[in-house]
Amino acid sequence: MAGLFFEEFTVGMTFQHPIRRTITEADNVFFSALTHNPAALHLDEEASKKTEYGARIVNSCLTLSFMVGISVGETTLGTAVANLGWDEVRFPKPLFHGDTIRIETEVAELRESKSRPDNGIVIFIHRCFNQRDELVGVCKRSALMRRRPK
Repeated sequence: MAGLFFEEFTVGMTFQHPIRRTITEADNVFFSALTHNPAALHLDEEASKKTEYGARIVNSCLTLSFMVGISVGETTLGTAVANLGWDEVRFPKPLFHGDTIRIETEVAELRESKSRPDNGIVIFIHRCFNQRDELVGVCKRSALMRRRPK
C-alpha cells in the first residue's frame, strides 16, 4: 500500500509526483470519444486551426483526470475511502498534443470526520505543469481517508 493514512499527512506537505506523461493525440481523441464530448476544439484539426489556439487542445476533463490519477500512488492508494469532490478547478493555459505534464500535490487542510470516527478528511491541491513549467491546471480535491488501524 503506497497511500498514507490520515495521521501521516501534515498541512503544507508537498509531493512532487515522479510520473511524467506526454499527452498524445490518441489520449485526447479516445478520452473525448469515450466521454461523448464532440467538441471540435478537441477533435477537428481544421476547425481548430481557426481558433485562437491554432490547433486542437487537450480535453480539460482529461487534464483533471491526469492531475488526480498521477497523484494517487503517493497519496491515497489503498487508504482512500472515497473521493468527496473537486472544487476550484481551473485551467489557466491549454495543453496540446505532445505536451508533457508533471503534477505536484499540496496538503491544504486536515479535519476530523464528525460522522465517521475511523476516517478523516484531507483537502489536496493538485497542480499540473507543462514542460515549460507553466501552470496548466489546478484543483482542490477532498478525500475521505482511512485512519491508521489500531
